[in-house]
Amino acid sequence: MEQRHLGRTGLRVTRLGLGTLNWARDTDEQEAADQLKAFWEAGGSLVDTADIYADGGAEYLLGRLTEGLVPREDLVIATKAGSVLEADRRVDGSRRHLLAALDASLERLGTDYVDLWQLHAFDPHTPLEETLQALDLAVASGRARYVGLSNFSGWQLAKAGTWQLAAPGVRNRLASTQMEYSLLQRGIEREVLPAALDLGIGLLPSSPLGRGVLTGKYRHATPADSRGASDHLAAFVAPYLDETASRVVEAVTTAADGLAVTPLQVGLSWVRDRPGVTAPILGARTAQQLRAALSVETLSLPDEIRRALDDVSAPVHHYPDHDWSTL
Repeated sequence: MEQRHLGRTGLRVTRLGLGTLNWARDTDEQEAADQLKAFWEAGGSLVDTADIYADGGAEYLLGRLTEGLVPREDLVIATKAGSVLEADRRVDGSRRHLLAALDASLERLGTDYVDLWQLHAFDPHTPLEETLQALDLAVASGRARYVGLSNFSGWQLAKAGTWQLAAPGVRNRLASTQMEYSLLQRGIEREVLPAALDLGIGLLPSSPLGRGVLTGKYRHATPADSRGASDHLAAFVAPYLDETASRVVEAVTTAADGLAVTPLQVGLSWVRDRPGVTAPILGARTAQQLRAALSVETLSLPDEIRRALDDVSAPVHHYPDHDWSTL
């Protein structure tokens, strides 16, 4: 599998990543093992998890699988911290919480370090410099090799990235930002992606298949075994089942028919090759789904098809994102 540098750093990762959001919840240990083995055998290296996935269960499962199934040194393990399951708080970016969360993650993962440690979300109640200091302390102590962010808006990413660059040798450059990005969700193109490109921060798209909708499985009905039919994920899929999304899915399906490939391959290839993207994170539920996604490695969309998909999915951005003199 082809590799890319993660942002403006020396870290190289495969241009597809394996996500573990479903592990220890909808994906059991045997299925997770099959996924990890298939990903590794395909040449994949980047595996993304978080301390909150399955209340730590995903990290624990990944740690168990790297003990004997796949060599730890072959993987680039990324995890996240900052999200909390509390009634009155969803994010805790305090230095106290973050460093304790990192120690707990390392214990569950069974490793002395993570290759990439990411802030899961922005905490408006904690000074940003305190939150970012936790990243620097993690690198200085050897517990993290590189650091990044997730779910930060454009101004938040720009502020954090600039702060880190303001003291070279003391603060660590942000390597990545993980954000939802697909043909059905192009909102980050408004401000997040321009900031990331300017600051040399690599983008790791989550839900690159529009929460599964771009596979075409929901075109005529909701499959009984799909996320859209599950109690805990139906609301997650629902926003992408409207008329606007349907037009995009039909365009993707038409393109797939013309290329003799699948809608999944078209949708994933489009986001993988967008400017600024390092590696989409594949959140497959089964090994079979993952193998289907990994088959995109050999596909590059023709320019005319890429432009057609750009047009049909284009978000409406006006002032101040475009030159005011053209409005």
